[in-house]
Amino acid sequence: MGKKGKTARLKRKPAPKTWPIHRKEFLWVTKPSSGPHSLENCLPMAIVLRDILGVAKTKKEAKTILSQEKVYVDGKIRRRDDFPVGLMDVISIPDLNKFFRILPSHKGLVVHPISKEETSFKLCRIEDKTIVRNGHIQLNLHDGSNRLVKVVDPKNPQEDVYKTFDTLKTSLPERQIVAHIKIKENNFAIITGGKNVGRHGKIIEIEKAEGKKLRNALIVIKDDKDNQYQTTLDFVFAIGETQPLISLLEETPLV
Repeated sequence: MGKKGKTARLKRKPAPKTWPIHRKEFLWVTKPSSGPHSLENCLPMAIVLRDILGVAKTKKEAKTILSQEKVYVDGKIRRRDDFPVGLMDVISIPDLNKFFRILPSHKGLVVHPISKEETSFKLCRIEDKTIVRNGHIQLNLHDGSNRLVKVVDPKNPQEDVYKTFDTLKTSLPERQIVAHIKIKENNFAIITGGKNVGRHGKIIEIEKAEGKKLRNALIVIKDDKDNQYQTTLDFVFAIGETQPLISLLEETPLV
């Protein structure tokens, strides 16, 4: 018996619960293609254009808009209706003068309106580091991309100032490193998972992860209303030092 390949279809009922779609009105929904984000952490372009932004009434209209090269993701034209967009991706529709950034919230991923000036950069979290040829350092980012840091002296890599879970501010569409935001106390961060997803504020405490994985270290974040939230480092995304570099959603009050 031959090996079965991946399923190209997705029914609405088992689709991620955070997708803003009717579960019983139709049977099928657009399945995201393999790309920079997993199924649970992305939105297909067809759903973004039709169900969220309302610029298309049907999937056919969404495909037409994309085929006419009117939608940009991270500064690049995207033509496929199943292209997955995820955390911190920047969506631009120049003809409508509308620009958005994908942010986390208690409802899942949301398409947050931003200014045109904010579309010039993207924030990416460093998920892993590897050493490649000639002692150069490769930074593997949360959106599946990577950046290569050139090292002059491999025995004394002074250029290696980046650590796992730090954030890079990269220019769009060039994807050059513009700034480096460390994951440290007094820096601003947003929570991307867990029961406090979408909350943001200053990091006031980072647990010393001795005897356990760094991503499981506990972090305490305090918002501007002095509410404190505890989560793990795996769910924390640094977004600025003296202030957040991106516009954020208004926080919902605690129940």
